[in-house]
Parts: sequence; structure tokens; C-alpha cells
Amino acid sequence: MIGVSESAALPYDVFAKACPSRSVFEHVTGKWGALVLGRLTRTPQRFGQIRAQVDGISDRLLTQTLRTLCDDHLVVRSVPADSPGHPVYQLTEAGDDVAFAVRSLITSVENAMTRGAGA
Repeated sequence: MIGVSESAALPYDVFAKACPSRSVFEHVTGKWGALVLGRLTRTPQRFGQIRAQVDGISDRLLTQTLRTLCDDHLVVRSVPADSPGHPVYQLTEAGDDVAFAVRSLITSVENAMTRGAGA
């Protein structure tokens, strides 16, 4: 746990209302942001591949979520030269760190459910 003196040394403070890290945190911890980040990797994936892995997300919401995560510099969108018109998405280095934490949280939730926390 980060103490007050330790967090004061950080350039960003997600607990501060005006800090820009707060909005990124909200994007990451929202329903679709967390699920999309949990499925993305450093390997490029097409839109349809991501949609197939995140059950229940609409094209509109996936587009919006990917755009937001790109704006937050957690995901990068690129168009391969051999596939014009077919963009791919992959995690940035920062996105990989955040996605690792999200996947850890997902695993913890699933393990808690297995132990009966959701019953």
C-alpha cells in the first residue's frame, strides 16, 4: 500500500480529482475497458478477433473502447501494409503493464467465485 509520503513523490495521483490519471483509471476499470484490456496482447489483433473474445460487446462499444484506450496510450492502432483497410490493435508497453494487472484482478475474481464468494 502506498503511503501519503510515497504518493506525493509520484507525478500522478489517481486519488486526486483533477489528476488526468483519474480518467485513465476510469477507462481501465470500466466494464468494457477492463474486459478488452484483459484480452489484448502485444501481438496485433483485428477488430473481429477482439470482438469474438469479449462476449456481449457491440461493434459500437468496442470501437469506442478501443479509441479511448488508444487515446490513453494503452493501445496502439495500426494498418499493416499488406492489409490496407484492416487495422490491428495491440498493447503498448504501458498498456501491457496495465493489462497484466487487469488479468490478475480477473483471475482473483474468478478464484473468489470458485471459493464461493459469489454464492
